[in-house]
Amino acid sequence: MVDAQRARKMADRIHEIVARRLERGIKDPRLGFVTITDVKVTGDLQHASVFYTVYGTDEERADTGAALKSATGMLRSEVGKNITARLTPSLEFILDALPENAASIDRLLQEARQRDHESQTVAATAEYAGDADPYVKPRDEDDYDDDLDDDAADEVVPVLDEADVESGAVDDGMVEPDGSTR
Repeated sequence: MVDAQRARKMADRIHEIVARRLERGIKDPRLGFVTITDVKVTGDLQHASVFYTVYGTDEERADTGAALKSATGMLRSEVGKNITARLTPSLEFILDALPENAASIDRLLQEARQRDHESQTVAATAEYAGDADPYVKPRDEDDYDDDLDDDAADEVVPVLDEADVESGAVDDGMVEPDGSTR
């Protein structure tokens, strides 16, 4: 295994060499407007995957793929001349799905914006199902004291002793086992 940093450096160097060579031109009329987007080199530096995009239609993409496949040997020898490695890696050209992915992401973002707008319009006209603030708010100390005073004044609680209850002078509302009240 080779150091990952060395593999990355070689990938960058291959990217530069292939892009420069394509810029100078390849004598193939099928070759369209090509952009090299990325190069990945395996850990043993034996294989390089070259990712590219083509501006144009699907037919132009297919023609450019065929042109790159036929020019692979020439591009590999160009890479071999310009790198300092014992072995020249094999090249594989892969059409990068970057434009399609970007279009898909744009479509998803537009859909998300539309849903956000719809939820904002629904939220603007929404009404509460219950109270606007369903949480119990703590009362002020003064309100609490006033309520206690009002409750105490309204309710008269008689003070009883045990003697009154035992003598039967007060009805305590107790029910005897036979169903009678005391």
